[in-house]
Amino acid sequence: MASTPSPFRSRRAFLAGMGALPAAAMVSSRPPGDAEDMAAAGRLSGLEFTPEQLEQAKRRLQRLRGNYESLRRQSPPFELSPCVHFDPWPVGAERPTPTGRVPFSIRRDVERQTTASDLAFATIDELASHLRQGHVTSVELTKLALARLEQFDPQLFCVVNLVREPALRSAAAMDEELAAGKDRGPLHGIPYGAKDLFGWPGTKTTFGAAPFAEHEWNVRSTVLQKLEDAGAVLVAKLSLGALAMGDVWHGGKTRNPFDPERGSSGSSAGPCSAVAAGLVPFAIGTETLGSIVSPCRASGIAGLRPTFGNVSRYGAMPLSWTMDKVGPIARSAIDAALVFDAIRGRDGQDPAARDTAFSWRRGRDLKRLRVGMVKQRGFPGRDEDRAFVDWLKQKDLEPEPVELPNAPYRSMLTMLDAEAAAAFDEFLRNGGADDLPGQSAGDWPNIFRAARTIPAVEYVQAARARAHLVEDMANALADIDVLVAPTHRGATLVATNLTGHPTYVLPVGKDAERGGRPTMLALVGQLDGEADVLSLAEAWQEETTWHRARPALTR
Repeated sequence: MASTPSPFRSRRAFLAGMGALPAAAMVSSRPPGDAEDMAAAGRLSGLEFTPEQLEQAKRRLQRLRGNYESLRRQSPPFELSPCVHFDPWPVGAERPTPTGRVPFSIRRDVERQTTASDLAFATIDELASHLRQGHVTSVELTKLALARLEQFDPQLFCVVNLVREPALRSAAAMDEELAAGKDRGPLHGIPYGAKDLFGWPGTKTTFGAAPFAEHEWNVRSTVLQKLEDAGAVLVAKLSLGALAMGDVWHGGKTRNPFDPERGSSGSSAGPCSAVAAGLVPFAIGTETLGSIVSPCRASGIAGLRPTFGNVSRYGAMPLSWTMDKVGPIARSAIDAALVFDAIRGRDGQDPAARDTAFSWRRGRDLKRLRVGMVKQRGFPGRDEDRAFVDWLKQKDLEPEPVELPNAPYRSMLTMLDAEAAAAFDEFLRNGGADDLPGQSAGDWPNIFRAARTIPAVEYVQAARARAHLVEDMANALADIDVLVAPTHRGATLVATNLTGHPTYVLPVGKDAERGGRPTMLALVGQLDGEADVLSLAEAWQEETTWHRARPALTR
């Protein structure tokens, strides 16, 4: 496979694209002090070296410095993964047998929508029925999505770029195929948006950051390719916080459609805002450490963070090769299942991606499902949390208490800092980090700089501690299929991102003080347990309407 150019391929090209940078942003030209540097590195690692030891190490340190300089001259393609990858499965664990695409019967009983707003807030399941019954065409759905994105973006700041003409051509082709009897499945003709960190020919891929505002990354993201193959129509690249942190990007702050004075959280800010506002039926987001769960919670929309490795990240901006995950934001659990089924599986590009088991079926029987509830102080505390637990009991799904492993979770995130700094090494060296909107201690520029002090030994030790956590989490969840947990606090979010377990963000109530925004719970599944999580969510949504809430701004 021929590699595509790195967005940071050369210092000269990078600076030409960004404009001049202050001299202070450049790499230091201070003469090397090997003994001093080794002593400082030793202190960071809790070691003290004698003067004799420092003198003895000089020649080797010079050789290492030469090795580092040689590596920096390589400038690998941005999409190139390291030769090692994370496996969320414990050593020796029996893995489910991969399955093919789920059989899905498209309904023929959905009544025609009488208003454009009703159509905009319809589910994929319903829109698929409308298309087959001739109630609407893909071109009409695509024009509706483009019009609503254009109409409400000035209030929400969720659109980076519309993909207008290619989308209309694709929609027309999908209509022709359906008329000719060629049906690609439930996503055929459905418009959608993608977080603007996926490469796609003919579009800009800005990573939400001003230095990349005109950047065209000429790769075909596996996820977007699979969606195109399934007949879905890409209508927009949607906003993300700069380099996948927060909700502030080079076009402003993405807003919460239920409470536009507030942000949408991040980093999948635009996908969550757009779906919650009824601008697109579904969108694709990514999560490394909360970037689907957090904006779903903030914007009151459902979303699925799949098991690590179940969806390829090829063609998506890397932040952490051992933690990045790709998943759908969609109005219902059925919709999430349909999109997940279309994008899952290995592709020969992402070394962590693999074929998976997905046994979901519409209306699946829950009587054998084993449910747990995380042991956490104050949970369940809200009325809606207790109502959900009561509903579980009515279904004979009495939740068992589950205690998560006691582990140094935050310490393991050393791996995330180091991998993010590696992904954006050339960006930092060329001064690009100085043009990011966040410049505080908790923002990327400071994280990238501080990560240069992480010793390789400590990174490996963090990886070993994480391997231990994988085993401990498998034991903690051994007797359940789905774990009920809060989305907003506690160790569950960090722990499950480190171990790679799937999570579905489920609407369970309403926050009257935030414009009627749905409130959320998290449903955590076993590895490859998306079917159990989505089946439980589907059953709840069959009896409730929280997932159908419409913001006053866009209803």
